[in-house]
Amino acid sequence: MATVRPPVRVAVLGAGSIAQIVHLPILTRMRGVQVAAIADRDAHTARTIAKRFEVPTVTTSFEEVLTDDVDAVVVCTPSNRHEDHVRAALRAGKHVLCEKPLALTPEGVASLLEEPGAEDRLVVAMNQRYRPDAVALRQFVSGGELGDVYYLRTGWLNRYRPRGRTWRERKATAGGGALMDLGLQMLDLALWTLGYPVPERVSAHMYQRPGSEVEEAAMLVVGLEGNRVVNLECTWSLLAQRDRQYLNLMGSGGSGSLSPLAVFKDMPAGLVDVTPQVPATRENLFTASYRNELAQFVEAVRGDRVVQSPREHLVLMRLVEAAYRSAQERREIVL
Repeated sequence: MATVRPPVRVAVLGAGSIAQIVHLPILTRMRGVQVAAIADRDAHTARTIAKRFEVPTVTTSFEEVLTDDVDAVVVCTPSNRHEDHVRAALRAGKHVLCEKPLALTPEGVASLLEEPGAEDRLVVAMNQRYRPDAVALRQFVSGGELGDVYYLRTGWLNRYRPRGRTWRERKATAGGGALMDLGLQMLDLALWTLGYPVPERVSAHMYQRPGSEVEEAAMLVVGLEGNRVVNLECTWSLLAQRDRQYLNLMGSGGSGSLSPLAVFKDMPAGLVDVTPQVPATRENLFTASYRNELAQFVEAVRGDRVVQSPREHLVLMRLVEAAYRSAQERREIVL
């Protein structure tokens, strides 16, 4: 008879929108997982969300959930709290999945990477990597089927929506605006698709509305080793009918794009559509990506999967820091 393993016990730090929309709905329905605790500074919010998802332990103290009753921690607090919360969870011996960014500065990321356990117990929630279509496209690139991929253009353009003043619109708590919120994920996806080549230079332009602390839009041109280029654009304030998210790449032997997924190869018979059939799902790509990410994280907590080192996040944050400097100084920055 197969041994029934105890459930993976997870604590969620922060009961804000990403916890309510993504992490809690997925984790509370995942087989072999128990959401054991929720911690949030706002006691009313914590109690309300815990009741909705039937979570037994509620607290306003993040330290209280780092007990022997918890195997893993999902960090969903404002970005300026990530560094402290990840460090405390690692030192308590927990597996940690942290929403991006890991810290507001490259120095903060580097400090966390030196913590014992960071290499094999820490995951940064770059959910775009777990999209089924993105995984399929990356396989074409890494396998060399599209030849020398020399250009990639990507973006995340969200329609303008009236928004209140939250921690995301404050420099001190978010670290930046649209680039930190949307661009960070697409820039990571672009670099990951290419195998994370070394960034060599960046030129950036940002638009910041008068009176705002952070940018509403950002445009980057990133030069990479191997004479490759990534072009990124992102905004919170697109004046259009719908949001847009895309990734297009060109190679010496073909091209690829998301979404929808499309892959073309130059073959002896001519240009051939080699787009793979990604398994159909009722979920949108956003939810599917998080479900895949959380499932793999739980496998790592159980010891059934090896965690990939989060060191690429240091490369990413150094690049983002240089982009903000480029926009401020209005010049290209050599890394």
